[in-house]
Amino acid sequence: MLLTQEHLELKRTIANFVEKDINPYVDEWEASGIFPAKEVFKKMGDLGLLGISKPEEFGGMGLDYTYEMLAAEEFGAIRCGGIPMAIGVQTNMATPALARFGSDYLRKTYLAPAIAGDMVGCIGVSEPGAGSDVANIKTNAVKDGDDYVINGTKMWITNATQADFICLLVNSSDEPAHKNKSLIVVPTNTPGVSFSEKLNKLGMRSSDTAQIFFDNVRVPQKNLIGHEGAGFVMQMQQFQEERLYVAAMSIKGMEICINETMTYTRERNAFGKPLIANQSVLFRLAELQTEVESLRALTYQACERYSQGEDVTKLASMAKLKSGRLSREVSDACLQYWGGMGFMWDNIVSRFYRDNRLGSIGGGADEIMLGIIGKYMTSTQR
Repeated sequence: MLLTQEHLELKRTIANFVEKDINPYVDEWEASGIFPAKEVFKKMGDLGLLGISKPEEFGGMGLDYTYEMLAAEEFGAIRCGGIPMAIGVQTNMATPALARFGSDYLRKTYLAPAIAGDMVGCIGVSEPGAGSDVANIKTNAVKDGDDYVINGTKMWITNATQADFICLLVNSSDEPAHKNKSLIVVPTNTPGVSFSEKLNKLGMRSSDTAQIFFDNVRVPQKNLIGHEGAGFVMQMQQFQEERLYVAAMSIKGMEICINETMTYTRERNAFGKPLIANQSVLFRLAELQTEVESLRALTYQACERYSQGEDVTKLASMAKLKSGRLSREVSDACLQYWGGMGFMWDNIVSRFYRDNRLGSIGGGADEIMLGIIGKYMTSTQR
């Protein structure tokens, strides 16, 4: 993928923003268990960073997805996983279907403010009994007059406690599981919407995550995205952008682990010489960096094809699978070279060790990715 001057300018803008407006505060936000999404997103909206590939008529830049992917990669330089994940929810999980299939009313009311940073969005798919098994969700919406009445619950929802609206996947009919689902925009201040306390997670500490409850929540039917019964298909399309974002976002986090470990092993002496002087240490770090470059190439390829309108379900699933597994491998291997210091809570590699574990679970577990890849492989051999 060839980068234009416009790509490079966007990368510089985001790198400066991350260095000036996010990284100095990450430790504070990690300790408090939440970052100020409305404040951070407003700054991002003013820079145009929340609508890079969204329609210009609703405040976006109207650029192709290669720019979105480069932005995701730069957000990966944030020195934790929770904040880039929260950004990705806003830009690549809660709004793609809204931008692509939403009515002008929905896009003016929710998409435009989300792009401007005036609203925080979240995506409501997972449930206590339906994580990767999206078809098994139970939350339902029943028509009553001009409204939908929604009942159910959603679990592990990123941005939940700060969100202004939810892009909610529900069962809206008695059709089979892949044909009975719809996406509905639900404002979080609607009567009947309530939240659990922030969930106490292993990692991603600065990202607020909660369970959301829906008790006879009434929203107008004009809040339906697209048409009834198309929710599952739209969500599967939305997943492709999510998985490309996750893969791109992981790259610089892994490079932070490798680079910080390189620095530490140069400075740390053991048995009369720096740790990096041990060939096993240097070669292992070289091997890990090579793997990261391989993931970058795969992600770039998938993204470029996606921006050209190709079906990249297999490639996006491969990139998501590789990023989750490699993130775990890199952080685990690097932590080992820090010895006892690596076991300290505030160590940057320790933080990524905790945060990166989510990569093989969220957005479709590794096993789901393998199933998708295998299905595409077998279909080409028939």
